[in-house]
Amino acid sequence: MNKKIIISSIVILIVVVVAGGFFWWRQGREIKGSPEDYVIMETAEGIFVENKKAGLSVKVPEGWEGKKIKDIEGGSFIIQTSNIDGKKINDVVIPPLTHGCGIEIGINYKKLSFEEIEQSAREVYLRLGTIDQRFERTIVDNREALKNIVDTRYAGPMIGIYVPLSDKVYSFTLIWGSNEKEKCIQEFDKFLETISIK
Repeated sequence: MNKKIIISSIVILIVVVVAGGFFWWRQGREIKGSPEDYVIMETAEGIFVENKKAGLSVKVPEGWEGKKIKDIEGGSFIIQTSNIDGKKINDVVIPPLTHGCGIEIGINYKKLSFEEIEQSAREVYLRLGTIDQRFERTIVDNREALKNIVDTRYAGPMIGIYVPLSDKVYSFTLIWGSNEKEKCIQEFDKFLETISIK
């Protein structure tokens, strides 16, 4: 009984910290996006998710599924394996995962520099109990991007990719179950190669 109370308290704390961090990060930013901006298209080459308003198109990894997230202001889209498992809030599995892989796609309609993105990420993940965090530059769709590799006490490990372009920041965040790191990262790397930003 005591263990259930502690686990419930930790889950509530994670949700409060993540939501607080998210809303702090969005503070002063005009919300221009919506979950309805994301459209799923099935083609002969596979399943694609497109957001015409943001000029974004990505291919869903084979065997994965997509889901619009309406509970986040501005909306986002999650691509996940069918075996994803963990705690759920409003039918969305939240980190840390026990099984599977998940990729969250988000768009922030605000011009931010690499330094501002890094500072925001540090502050958000600090609230989740940062254990280890590092940043490096990478390339996504022939554009310079910021890669954030982070492990946290309350939400587990994640990799975030941030692509600032004009007045937007495109973000792609990978989470994985404890025994599926290599497989999930391999699929994430393939996924990143399918990103098209116009």
